Amino acid sequence: METRELQYFVAVAEELHFGRAAQRLGMAQPPLSRAVQRLERRLGATLLERSSRGVALTPAGEVLLREGRAALAAVSAAERRTRRAAGADGRPGLVLVTKAGASVELLAKLLDAYAAEPGAVPVHLLLCGPGEQEGILRDGRADVALLHLPFDSTAGLDTEVLQDEGQVAVLPAGHPLSSRDRVELSEVEALTDAPLRFPAPAGAGPDVGIHGSTELFQLVGLGRASAVLPESVRLQLGSEHAVVPVVDAPRVTTVIAWPPHSTSLSLAALVRTATRL
Repeated sequence: METRELQYFVAVAEELHFGRAAQRLGMAQPPLSRAVQRLERRLGATLLERSSRGVALTPAGEVLLREGRAALAAVSAAERRTRRAAGADGRPGLVLVTKAGASVELLAKLLDAYAAEPGAVPVHLLLCGPGEQEGILRDGRADVALLHLPFDSTAGLDTEVLQDEGQVAVLPAGHPLSSRDRVELSEVEALTDAPLRFPAPAGAGPDVGIHGSTELFQLVGLGRASAVLPESVRLQLGSEHAVVPVVDAPRVTTVIAWPPHSTSLSLAALVRTATRL
C-alpha cells in the first residue's frame, strides 16, 4: 500500500464525497476514483459503498480509515523528526513540549542539569495550552514531553515518572475557605463567587474555561475564578493568592514521555538526567 493511496482513501472516507475529496486533494475526480478502486482490488476488500445517495464506509473501510489516519500521522511525525535530526529545519537538538506554567521548578532543574552533561545538545522549549502537549509529541513536532496523569494519555509512549503530588485549591487571599487546613473538591466546585473554574467542566463552552496560567492567576486574585492545581503551583503564586489542600482530588503524576521507537542518544541522555533529579 502506498502512502499516496492511503491519503486519497482517507480524504474520501472523511468527506464521504468524491468531488469534495478531489477538491481537497487538488486533483480531478476520475483519477481519485480509479486510485481508490485499485486500492480495493489490491486489498481484496470493498472499502466504500457507492450509491445514488452518496458514499458510505463499509466495516473494512472503517478499519482502514482508523488505521490509515494513524499510519499517515506516523509518517508525518517521522518526517518532522528526521528533518530535525538532520538540522534541516534550522533547529538542531531536541524539542521538549510542556504545558505553559506547569512543573516550572522541575523543568528548570532538568534543563540546568542536562545542560551540564557532556555532549548535551540544545533543548528548545515548546510551550502549549492544557492538554495539547500529547498531540504535539505524537505528531512529531516535539521529541519529548512532560505529561500529567490522569489528565494526559501515555498510551503507546515510553515514560518515566518524575514527580507525584497532591492538588490544592487556589483562592484569592482572604477567601472564607482560605482559613481551612483542607477542603473537598465539591466545596471548590460549588463556589458561587468564582464563576469560572479551571480546569473547565467537561463539555463546557469556550466562555466557561480559562486557558492560560497568567490569565488564571490574575482572575483568581481578583476573585473571579477558582482553580484546583498540583501543589507545586505554590511557587508561582503571589500574596493575592491562598492555597488549601484538596483532600479528595486525584494526585497528579508528572512523567517524561517519548516515542517508543526513538534511538536518539541525546534523548536518552535527557531522560536519564530527568530520572536522576
